[in-house]
Amino acid sequence: MSLFAPGVGPALIAGFLLSLSLILAIGAQNAFVLRQGLRREHVFAVCITCAVSDAALIGLGVSGFGLISTRLPWIEPVMRYGGALFLFVYAARNLRQALRAHDALRPAETGSASLRATLLTCLALTWLNPHVYLDTVVLLGSIASQYDDHRRAFGIGAACASFLFFFALGYGARLLRPWFARPAAWRLLDGLVALVMTAIGVSLLLG
Repeated sequence: MSLFAPGVGPALIAGFLLSLSLILAIGAQNAFVLRQGLRREHVFAVCITCAVSDAALIGLGVSGFGLISTRLPWIEPVMRYGGALFLFVYAARNLRQALRAHDALRPAETGSASLRATLLTCLALTWLNPHVYLDTVVLLGSIASQYDDHRRAFGIGAACASFLFFFALGYGARLLRPWFARPAAWRLLDGLVALVMTAIGVSLLLG
C-alpha cells in the first residue's frame, strides 16, 4: 500500500480523526490511563496495552466488515446510514456534556498497585467494556467498509490515533493536570469532539 496512491491519504486521515474523536470521549479507560500518568506508575505498560488492544479490535472490525460487505451488497447503505446516525447520537451526547456544568476529572490518590494488578485492571476496562466493541469493531468497521480498497489505510489511521492518544495522555498527564482540574477544559474538549463527529457523519451521508 503506497501512501501516495489515490484515496489512501483521505482514508488515513478519516480513520485517524474518527478514532481520535471516539477515544477523546471521557470514559473509564481514559480516566485510568490519566490516573497512571499522573502517578507515574507503569505508564508504558498501560499505554501499550490500551493501544495494542484498540489496534487488534480495529483490525477485527475493518477486516470483518470488509468481508461482509463484499458478500452482502445491501449492507453497505445500511452501515453507511447507521454509522452516520450513530455518529450524530455520539455528537449530541458530547454536545450536551459541553453545554452543562460537570465536575472535573480527579483521579484517586490511592496506594501503589503491582504491575500485574495494574495490567489486569487495564485489560478489564478495555475488553470487558461493551462501548469499546461498539466504537472499534462495529462503528469503525462499518465506516471502513465505505473505503473499498483503502479499508486497510482507514484502519491504520485509526490505530495510529489510538497509539498517539494513549501515549500522549499517559506521559503528558502531569503537564495536563492543572488544565484538566477545571470543568471548563472538559466542556471545551466535549464540544470539539461533537464538532468533529458531526462533520464526519455528514461526509458519510454525502458518500
